[in-house]
Amino acid sequence: MAALPLPHPVARALRKLARDISLARRRRRLSQAALAERSGVSERSVRRLESGDPGCSLEHLARILQVLGEVERLERLFDSGTDTLGLLLMDEALPRKIRPRKSSGAT
Repeated sequence: MAALPLPHPVARALRKLARDISLARRRRRLSQAALAERSGVSERSVRRLESGDPGCSLEHLARILQVLGEVERLERLFDSGTDTLGLLLMDEALPRKIRPRKSSGAT
């Protein structure tokens, strides 16, 4: 089965993430080799992540963010409590009336 082409918004988001990670690393005066060593990933993985490669491991991203002091941003990335559309859909499915349960008669 052939892989589907990457949608443009996804590719754009990955390029932005790659630029931001590269910038964060350089602001901290870390080389790619130093970041790789401190995060426990290969230097090739750091280069791939900073180039926006869509095949990069989520684990590698998390390890790198931890070294950069930004792993909590990953934790908040898709907080279900702020999923506006999901919450709206759930609210639409709520019953209009709540009826009390019938007692079984055995007390």
